[in-house]
Amino acid sequence: MDKDRPHPVPHAILETALYVDDLDAATGFYQGLLGLEAFQTVAGRHVFFRVGPAVLLVFNPDQTEIPTRNPRLPVPPHGARGPGHVCFAMPREEIAAMRARLLAAGVAVDAEFDWPNSAHSLYVRDPAGNSVEFAEPRLWD
Repeated sequence: MDKDRPHPVPHAILETALYVDDLDAATGFYQGLLGLEAFQTVAGRHVFFRVGPAVLLVFNPDQTEIPTRNPRLPVPPHGARGPGHVCFAMPREEIAAMRARLLAAGVAVDAEFDWPNSAHSLYVRDPAGNSVEFAEPRLWD
């Protein structure tokens, strides 16, 4: 371990979760509109999407609050209510193309601007009201 960091620290975000009431509408948005690959679906409970090396977990909170009955996978109950947030990394020119695609599909833009470091961000809402951002990766440089 690094002498300046005596304790291990996470290296990346492996997965992030959003909670929705309508998994079909979420699948239409994330897979159909954004083009993410849905690789695991449990009807009424969740849909998981690949995002590069990470995963976007989209859950029905009513189902994830129910304790598991599988002792081999003792995932604790979890869930959230109300809008969450996810940010996808994209180059500026791809954000512009995504903006055009979203507008053509009738998705309103919540905000679009350049940050003080000149990184560009575009914000929209998914069908459940979650805030979905597309930003240049250098936003956090």
